[in-house]
Formats: sequence, structure tokens, C-alpha cells
Amino acid sequence: MAYPSQLGFQDAASPVMEELLHFHDHALMIVFLISTLVLYIIVAMVTTKLTNKFLLDSQEIEIIWTVLPAIILILIALPSLRILYLMDEVNDPHLTIKAVGHQWYWSYEYTDYEDLAFDSYMIPTQDLTPGQFRLLEADHRMVIPVESPIRVLVSAEDVLHSWTVPSLGVKMDAVPGRLNQTAFITSRPGVFYGQCSEICGANHSFMPIVVEAVPLEQFENWSSLMLEDA
Repeated sequence: MAYPSQLGFQDAASPVMEELLHFHDHALMIVFLISTLVLYIIVAMVTTKLTNKFLLDSQEIEIIWTVLPAIILILIALPSLRILYLMDEVNDPHLTIKAVGHQWYWSYEYTDYEDLAFDSYMIPTQDLTPGQFRLLEADHRMVIPVESPIRVLVSAEDVLHSWTVPSLGVKMDAVPGRLNQTAFITSRPGVFYGQCSEICGANHSFMPIVVEAVPLEQFENWSSLMLEDA
């Protein structure tokens, strides 16, 4: 999860998020190089009194500063489009979960099971136990098996919401009357936190998302207990 004064992204917990981090570093390096070159040219133009007559009217330089930016844009666009298509792929999901946004909590339905559904409310500050995070903990976590393709169907009951877990590289709008889908694979066990990323009303910042990735055997035990309680 994020920590105070953090400047970069959260640690990746899915293959897609790893690709996004690599693309971020790739694009940022290009921006740094361009910024350094522009800064050098500005400093050189301000500090020197020399004038090169061949630079004032040069067909070759005009070709270079037209073609080079086009090449740079291609080097940024191609990896971006690749990741965009990867994020839209849903390959044979092992589990499908429907996440529905409400004012102001989330409800989850495990559609592969007959009666496995629950609401997920934020734990009030006064009820937190030592080690729990304020505004991020939920009374019921969305438990999933690790290293398994998970499909999440996202919708809303009242207003626009957004189901977002940064460390998994997942962000999908929840629109009333519309069913959007996203997919991800967790590459390691852990607890991953997110929040609604759409301004959905007065308690917008009080509907956290908690995804817990566990080994398959633990997930089966958890689902059995949930079905017995239901």
C-alpha cells in the first residue's frame, strides 16, 4: 500500500501492474532526456554571443527536429497500446466476482457459487484494532485465490463509483445500469487496498476496497465457511 510522502507507484502485485511500472519508467526516461536537451539549448542560447549562420537556415536541422519527435512518439505509443490491449484481455477466468457500488459501500457476489455474497463496509476509526489502517479497512474483504485469473464485473446501484486497486493495476468505473468487466492475476499472496476513485457523494472517501489474495486451499476453506454462515 502507499506510505506518507511516497512519490512513485505502489509495488506491483500483478503482471499488468509490472508492465505499467516498466512503461512509466520508459516514458519518464524519455521525458528526462528531452527536458535535459531543451534546458541545455536554452542555457546555451542565453549565455553565448556566438551565432552560427548555418543554424539560422538549415534544411537538415528542420528535417531532424520533425522526424525525431515522430520517432519518439512512436516509441511511447507502441508500448502504451500493447499494455492497453493486455488490460482488456479476459482469458478463461477461474473465478468471477460481481462488485456493486452503493452510497457508500461495496457489495460482492461470487457468481460461481449459489449463495456467496456480502456487503463490505469501512471499519470506523474507533473500532480499529492495532495494525489496521484508518479509512482503508473493511469488515469483509474480497478474498481471491492467488495466481488465478479473476474476472470482476463492476456496476453501481445509485451513482457513479470506480472500483480501483492501484497495486493490482485495476481501475474500472461502476455505472448504474451498465456492467463493466476487468480482469487481473495476483502474483503473490497479500492484502491490497484501494478506494472508490469517483467523487460519488458526501462519504466518497469512506468506501474502501480490500482484496486479500490467499493460496487456493485457504480460499476453498474460506468459501466453505462463508456458505455455511449463509
